[in-house]
Amino acid sequence: MVSNTKFELYCDGGARGNPGPAAIGVVCYRDKETIFEITEYIGETTNNIAEYRALIAGLEELSRRQITEEVAVYLDSELVVRQVNGQYRVKDSKLQPLYGIVQDLKQNFQIISFDHIPRIKNKIADSLVNKSLDEHQYVK
Repeated sequence: MVSNTKFELYCDGGARGNPGPAAIGVVCYRDKETIFEITEYIGETTNNIAEYRALIAGLEELSRRQITEEVAVYLDSELVVRQVNGQYRVKDSKLQPLYGIVQDLKQNFQIISFDHIPRIKNKIADSLVNKSLDEHQYVK
């Protein structure tokens, strides 16, 4: 790739019920071109765990592809964004290990930012979550 434009990673996780059946959706862009998408049913869990799992999956895929330059990460979970940015403490013992994984993965990137966006601006990742949940519902 020849561009100096940063990578944009959109992540979403969701559960139907809290806890309930959950899935993740991730999409990565560079210069408005889709680099990869991830959608996965992750079993029964909470919304917050699903949000963290989506973020981890996205960061791991970037690392696997040896993408280490500037990455802007967008999530519609204000809680996760504020936690990974150090504005909120991670009090939930089930989120603490996931937070630790994110902190470790952050070290793989030259520049990384985490920003909260409204769900309407996270439509693709959100649709991947719902697609996975809908497919899983009919597999049972």
